Amino acid sequence: MNVTKAMDGNKLTIAVEGRLDTNTAPELQKEITNIGDVDELVFDFSNLVYISSAGLRVLMIAQKGMSSKGGVKVINASEDVKEIFDITGFSSILTVE
Repeated sequence: MNVTKAMDGNKLTIAVEGRLDTNTAPELQKEITNIGDVDELVFDFSNLVYISSAGLRVLMIAQKGMSSKGGVKVINASEDVKEIFDITGFSSILTVE
């Protein structure tokens, strides 16, 4: 998994490439615990090919941390990833575009 972060004012976009699973989720969790003063957190999943329950857990942690701010948005997710969000109910918790 590769993670790229880009700041635009108080908006942080984290692009995730590869697989977000048990082996890689701790790396992403580490990235989101050190985000500083961010009002909006966006995950760009253009190049995410797989997400497991461990990856969903990291997204839930991010959502809880951002709930008093602008929340979490997921953009460019594949149809397979969107289907996982729908099945697990994450599409009602996160903003998925």
